[in-house]
Amino acid sequence: MIRPITPDDTTALIALAEATGLFQSDQLQTLSEMLVDYFRGNSDSNHFWLTDDDDDCLVGVAYCEIELMTNQTWNLQLIAIRPDYQGQGRGTKLLHYVEQTLTLRGGRMLLVETSGLPELKRTRAFYAKCGYEEEARIRDFYDAGDDKVVFRKLLNVAF
Repeated sequence: MIRPITPDDTTALIALAEATGLFQSDQLQTLSEMLVDYFRGNSDSNHFWLTDDDDDCLVGVAYCEIELMTNQTWNLQLIAIRPDYQGQGRGTKLLHYVEQTLTLRGGRMLLVETSGLPELKRTRAFYAKCGYEEEARIRDFYDAGDDKVVFRKLLNVAF
């Protein structure tokens, strides 16, 4: 079941992010701080968190925020599925839910950023399979030899 997050999800969400192996300890700390800020009432319609549950177990998470000073361009900052649930279509389902949510809010475009490292080739293929096009590549963005790859998908094509 896909639903908005609650404060009770915080521990499970951090554990999920850690289980993916994609986050360093300082990034996990930043994620924790983002959640604290979100639940302190600093949430507005310019960003949202969603979870995917399976039998009372958090298996997926997505975080999306609007790009300030744009006309309804959004950025998917985080999407993750627990490793033992990957390959079951849950990531695709969660991503489509994000897209539907944004479409209902009048979202025009969704951007997704990821690393260009070889070990994230599967992630880039996932976005392409979901209808995203590689829009840009910024060389050495994250670190020397680690490019930032930006994918783009139009949500409301009748504008």
